[in-house]
Amino acid sequence: MLDICLLGTGGTQPLINRWLTSLLVRYKGHSVLIDCGEGTQIAAQKAGLSLKPVDKILITHLHADHISGLPGLLLTMGNMGRTEPLSIIGPVGTERTVNSLRCIAQSLPFAVQVSELDSDEELMYFLDCDIRAFAVHHGMPCYGYSISLPRSGKFDAARARELNIPLEYWKRLQKGEVIDHGDITFTPDMVLGPERRGLKLTYCTDSRPVPAIAAAAANSDLFICEGMYGEDENLPKAKENKHMLFSEAATLAAQAGGVKELWLTHYSPSLPNPKAYRDVARAIFPHTYTPRDGWCKTLTFEEN
Repeated sequence: MLDICLLGTGGTQPLINRWLTSLLVRYKGHSVLIDCGEGTQIAAQKAGLSLKPVDKILITHLHADHISGLPGLLLTMGNMGRTEPLSIIGPVGTERTVNSLRCIAQSLPFAVQVSELDSDEELMYFLDCDIRAFAVHHGMPCYGYSISLPRSGKFDAARARELNIPLEYWKRLQKGEVIDHGDITFTPDMVLGPERRGLKLTYCTDSRPVPAIAAAAANSDLFICEGMYGEDENLPKAKENKHMLFSEAATLAAQAGGVKELWLTHYSPSLPNPKAYRDVARAIFPHTYTPRDGWCKTLTFEEN
């Protein structure tokens, strides 16, 4: 299962009841943080979550409302005794920006490894999960991210017995191992059924609608997408600033196909009550929600 917490839902500037953009994804005691806007640490404390076990920080782009919380977070991790390396991934320019921000977070007891994305789509890995970065359309290089947890087919114990596969090999075959046993080779496909539906989270913020977003969001259990403006009358402003309307985000969710739930985020400071415009999006994609900071959800496998 994947535990999701939308720590901050604000765009541009923090409000008294809304911190800037960040999302925490937890799996098997490890975590990935997407964006680290101002107030990320406070939002995590309010949600009762620790940021110390974050293994990767994925940055969508280098505007301040998405990365300004980073120096303080690095210092806190160091003060909490972290020694494990931290990976930070983002668009071209991330290494220079991180190094600049570290002028106020210089002495850390752990290594910071920065990697830059330089193509329209890149695949990375996190434990058993696939992380796919995809380029979107903002005023500077910007990426969305999909995190997928595949699920292998159901283990067929009767078939394993029929093939005389020793019991000690069953778990290894379930994990995808190929096993040589004397002059016999046992392979997972001998005892596993068809691959089952896994879990998928897609996150995209700060972009105009582009086909790459719908393609990336296809079959997502949860699609988190920016909804900067609630009213369709704000379309000229959305186009000028390379942002999205609620209705545009909902259209992407509908176009993607297979999306179970849409959460809007990255609200404009001029949008004090996003829920007031939720029905605009629901008319297009009924399973649309307007979260507040600290909304959490656990994604679990479907039972066959």
